[in-house]
Amino acid sequence: MDERNMWIDIITKLYKDLHMSDRVMHSSKESDKKRDRILNYFDRLERVHQKVAASRRESDLKLLKSFYHKLYVIKPEDIPDSYFEHEKQIMRERGYGDIEITSERKQILTKRIIEDQEESLDKWIEYFLFDEESKSYEMWEKYWVFQGLQQLGKFNKETGKFSKRDKHTVYPFPPVEREAIFTTLKLMEDYIKDRKGDDEIRSALGSGNFKTLYEYSIKTIMHKGEKKHSSTEGKWVKYEQGSDYHILRDSLQGYYTGWCTAAGENFAKGQLENGDFYVYYTFDENGEAKIPRIAIRMDGHDTIGEIRGIAENQNMEVEMMPILDKKLEEFPDRDKYKKKEYDMQLLTTIDNKVQKGFELTKEELRFLYEIDDQIEGFGYDKDPRIEEIKSKRNIKQDIAQIFNCIEDEVSIGENMRDLKEIEGKKVHYGFINLSHLTSAKGLKLPEIVVGDLYFYELTNGDGVKLPEIVGGNLYLRKLTSAKGLKFPKMVGRSLYLDGLTSAEGLELPETIGGDLYLWRLTSAEGLELPQTVEGILDLSGLKSAKGLELPQTVEGTLDLSGLTSAEGLKLPETIGGFLYLRGLTSAEGLKFPKMVGRSLYLDGLKSAEGLKLPETVGGDLRLIRLTSAKGLVLPQKVGGYIDLSSLTSAEGLVLPENISLERVLAPDNIIEEIEVHPEKYFKKHILKNSDSKNEKYLSNEKEKIVNAKYFTEETKNRLLEDLAQEMDNYNGENQNEYKGKHFK
Repeated sequence: MDERNMWIDIITKLYKDLHMSDRVMHSSKESDKKRDRILNYFDRLERVHQKVAASRRESDLKLLKSFYHKLYVIKPEDIPDSYFEHEKQIMRERGYGDIEITSERKQILTKRIIEDQEESLDKWIEYFLFDEESKSYEMWEKYWVFQGLQQLGKFNKETGKFSKRDKHTVYPFPPVEREAIFTTLKLMEDYIKDRKGDDEIRSALGSGNFKTLYEYSIKTIMHKGEKKHSSTEGKWVKYEQGSDYHILRDSLQGYYTGWCTAAGENFAKGQLENGDFYVYYTFDENGEAKIPRIAIRMDGHDTIGEIRGIAENQNMEVEMMPILDKKLEEFPDRDKYKKKEYDMQLLTTIDNKVQKGFELTKEELRFLYEIDDQIEGFGYDKDPRIEEIKSKRNIKQDIAQIFNCIEDEVSIGENMRDLKEIEGKKVHYGFINLSHLTSAKGLKLPEIVVGDLYFYELTNGDGVKLPEIVGGNLYLRKLTSAKGLKFPKMVGRSLYLDGLTSAEGLELPETIGGDLYLWRLTSAEGLELPQTVEGILDLSGLKSAKGLELPQTVEGTLDLSGLTSAEGLKLPETIGGFLYLRGLTSAEGLKFPKMVGRSLYLDGLKSAEGLKLPETVGGDLRLIRLTSAKGLVLPQKVGGYIDLSSLTSAEGLVLPENISLERVLAPDNIIEEIEVHPEKYFKKHILKNSDSKNEKYLSNEKEKIVNAKYFTEETKNRLLEDLAQEMDNYNGENQNEYKGKHFK
């Protein structure tokens, strides 16, 4: 049997109903045999592809792409609700609070998903149409690859596998990897010719499983490429906010970094819209800086959004840490990331000691088991070395050493529900799930819980004795009264008190290492907060600041969206995240900290009277209802956008020196007024008012351009050249002719 027929056998085995489909029957007769029908279909498909490739007409290409989009791109109704819920959770974790996913927002997200899938699918269509390499493939080979593509979801670099794609998959199609396609087809061709193949993939070859073979090809290519990562020599490339995102995205294709920037068009586009982007590329075998190793995404120009490496879970490779360390010196918020760097270096030291059989100190054990603080890395998930190291150790012995007790006083277990297992223990390592309890009277818990503690159904604190230390999260979401409840001295991560409407009897822990959620409190009477909250402080339900004493430091977001007046409000000295004062209608008497680390939301202010803003806002500044700039003194530095979308006049508006007008959101007439479009300014102020055109007038305009605050030097030079030409024209022509030409 020839190679063609063997390919057809594979395709008929994989796609049993293909010969009966409308697409195939369109080019065959019912009397035709199965094989002939499929061959006729491939012949017709080949002719269509050749016609589009030869004509290169946009209309033909658009029609063909539309055909494939209808077949393979997700339909709006198939996007799962879980995707929108996930988006909502991401917004909350980034400090935006509980953002409602409105129908309009759903439409925007749906449009982005579909656009990303269409654009990523188009790359494959164009590859099979126009790429010289693909012209050597037969249509049945192209069909097999293209159909196999429909099985590929998101690539997991750690497992080397693609998730399974189905009609509900929202992720874009993977990028075109020419070498992987060629390798996969070569494997099949060799197998078809002599039935030989690698033992590891022999079953996949026999069944024609494209997904398995493609994954194997990628693994082979990545294995070959590992030697490319042996060198750390390279260079940083900065992609400016608002620049062409295609250049950034294309530079990451084919390297399997795991970074979302390399996925759909909208990922890279959105990231460059929101800030600068830095990538460190090491040199490839040709001496070109092309291999991405470190990514720094900025919020605006001065605030680091996130840092990613290419180790497991996008953590940083150990050898890349000195390069990152040097780069971080350029950024004002580097200290936040210095902790991550310190944690990664200490974890490396511990890893090396464990591998060599050396004993760990008590301080190193406290660090490893995250007793005092979370180990922070540069990836989206925990550094896998933490669990790898712990898996080699006697955990009970380590915990006993840390807390100066004997091993019999230590219990270990995840999702612990059996109270007998923890009774009489001093320390429990793991999380305790008591979500089923509605009453905890007489409950005896360990003094220390190194993990989370869940009390989902508990509504009051009567008779509850909590541990002295909870190392993880403490969930008391349905608690409506805190009377009689003694909290731990320390909660290592977040404390959830979502159900409390009154602070009566509430004595909070001295230290909270994560977020504090009290968003249903409507009054601050009796509320005593810790001196430092290291995460989000959600007090969005407060209607008045009366009696409110905020911590000196909130490392994360402070949400006071419910306040309508600043009376009695004293803000923390340091706010590291977002500051929400969305309901505030007057800023009279309000003193801001010198710096707000992320964005500042003052959505309700209609007047700048009494408003004294921070010197620095690391993200966006939202003043969306402000109608007048009278009395408005903006921060010296704003890292993101300034939203003045309701402004009616530019009078009195002075922008910070570091703000380009492209980052000012205001009505078009205001934008024009503050000289965002120099050419419009030129036409408006120079090429009009014909009665006043004379040499003196034009000289005055020259002075205006030279002194214009918002023009770059390049723009000034261009406008001065235009003006010089106008002056020459004016002096060299009859004035009436000049007016006739330019001022109709």
